[in-house]
Amino acid sequence: MRLAWGPCLLAAVGICALSQDESTGRRAEIEVLHVKANVYLIAGAGANITVQAGDQAVVLVDSGPAEFSDDVREAIRKISTKPIGYIINTTVDRDHTGGNEALARDGFFMLTSANQQRQTASIVGHVNLLNRLNATDGKQRAATAGNWPTDTYDGPDWKLYANDEPLLLEHPAAAHTDSDTVVFFRRSDVISAGDLFDMTKYPVIDRKRGGSLEGILKTLNHISLDLAVPKENEEAGTYIIPGHGRICDRYDVAIYRDMLTIIRD
Repeated sequence: MRLAWGPCLLAAVGICALSQDESTGRRAEIEVLHVKANVYLIAGAGANITVQAGDQAVVLVDSGPAEFSDDVREAIRKISTKPIGYIINTTVDRDHTGGNEALARDGFFMLTSANQQRQTASIVGHVNLLNRLNATDGKQRAATAGNWPTDTYDGPDWKLYANDEPLLLEHPAAAHTDSDTVVFFRRSDVISAGDLFDMTKYPVIDRKRGGSLEGILKTLNHISLDLAVPKENEEAGTYIIPGHGRICDRYDVAIYRDMLTIIRD
């Protein structure tokens, strides 16, 4: 039997805050859900935001749109009062990167390097993410400089360590876009997949920014076959946080992958 993880977790935690989208005037409900171990989910502020909390700092995966930054900050403080150390972006879209600048101001520089004078959190992403946000459409740049990644990687993966937990960042070469990152919290056993996986609709394949269906299928295969491990009867075990929608497990990813494969074929 499949479990409805979203409603179960929502009922179990139920930490809510109301916010308002200033651009439209409509109200949205921000929910904070405990996923597993040190990992939480902030839902309702545009894209899903993953939060890892510990004694050292707060780690965010994505930051939501700019107009929700104050509400996201308030939601984070319900989880932890520690400063933000990393903001890791899974993709280039503004509902994932728009709050980077505002939330990075609440942080400190965690990376060990010569640049120890910076008084803001590290904004982390693949180098293609920086290139995309820095690009112009002939009129203006895709994002202001404060939202650009401050620390990038250009290989297939990058390993970080925060709050006594290894973080594995993997770059799918061409999936939703060519600037995506999947984040695996190894000790907590939670994967943040970004818009490679969307429980509210079919995935968006942004071909203008290097995306491809084959890249999405390859990454979903990697998540379901190599990273995620089910607990019992193909349920629970590793949890996967999609870019939008409810918390999932390996079975959900496999079903989503199979659906896309059938459509492709």
